[in-house]
Amino acid sequence: MPKGPVVILTALNLEYQAVRQKLANPQVHRHERGTRFETGNVQGTSHRVALGLTSKGNHSAAVIAERAIQEFSPAAVLFVGVAGALWDATRLGDVVVASHVYAYHGGTSEDDGLKARPRAWEAPHGISQLASHLARLDDWADDASGHDYAPQVRFGAIAAGEVVQNSRISSEAQWIRQHYNDALAIEMEAAGVAQAGHLSGAPVAIIRGISDRADGTKNSKDDRNWQPQAAANAAAFAIRLAKELAEEQEEASSPRNDMMPPIDRPERPERPERHLSNTAHNSTVGIMASSVTGSSVHMITTPQKTGAQNLFTAFNEFRESLTRHHAQGDLDEDTYREALADLESALRSARERTPGSSKRASMTLRRLRGLVADCPALMAELTPLIAAAGDRA
Repeated sequence: MPKGPVVILTALNLEYQAVRQKLANPQVHRHERGTRFETGNVQGTSHRVALGLTSKGNHSAAVIAERAIQEFSPAAVLFVGVAGALWDATRLGDVVVASHVYAYHGGTSEDDGLKARPRAWEAPHGISQLASHLARLDDWADDASGHDYAPQVRFGAIAAGEVVQNSRISSEAQWIRQHYNDALAIEMEAAGVAQAGHLSGAPVAIIRGISDRADGTKNSKDDRNWQPQAAANAAAFAIRLAKELAEEQEEASSPRNDMMPPIDRPERPERPERHLSNTAHNSTVGIMASSVTGSSVHMITTPQKTGAQNLFTAFNEFRESLTRHHAQGDLDEDTYREALADLESALRSARERTPGSSKRASMTLRRLRGLVADCPALMAELTPLIAAAGDRA
């Protein structure tokens, strides 16, 4: 698991403030392109959180999420805020954690109507398991909710599109219920964040407090009352999840005392040096020598590559594997071209040898891993390359 902070992103200032007030000593962190994040600790702990504002819409959310992932190498990305409920069974103020996310605006228009062509991203198994555990504990909500019943956590699909959905009788509302009838909530950013996480190899969780029913009551007095509470509930669960993720990360990175002692292995004998005496007459010998003493030459029998040579050789070998799998039909043309572009970008970063270049190379390769996720052979080759690029000083 990466050793960076948990990143929490929101679309609205109301949602941002609900998270920010749960952080201790937030400090501005400015991205080189001007995006401003704030980093702080979960109150009462040393667990770091990086907080950012994406603004509305999947496109903006995807860009800022990708930028946050590149900047912080996070343990996880949590997208937190409010959403509309699609069914009456989900109560106002409840929190929905996405089991998977639909990008519902994918489709094809034909003579007999609009046919759905959805994209979907599943939540990472580890985060889903942890969130379910916290929901069972049921101790995450703030005490002063201001309502008669405690909010509950629900798990299910979330639909993300490009419009504010505020009707139950519009043609689009009926189409959504027809094609995505298992979705519990609807909003406008989760698909972008999920795609950014998929391409970058960063685990993503979508956490939404229900503030309305997407039924024409947005901006009503009731909605204005529920929106701050829904945002606060989502923030409370997200902070608890962030705390647990950080503790899991610390446990994974600390040495274990119950590990078996290492097995004693006999030391390998040093490879004897081979000697060539210069007794040959009228002849020339071309060799790679480590040293020359008197009339004897001490040879290194196996030329050794430097770490950089090994890394760049691995890049070239992976490029050849990409080309081979593309020729075999394992990668389509668009994926192949994007993968090559990411590989070249990672190679340029690896060659720079400047502060942060190794991190950029490793993160670009993780994004590439998302592109080739459907090809196990390429995934197996890419994993050690990511580690080598990140370890290079």
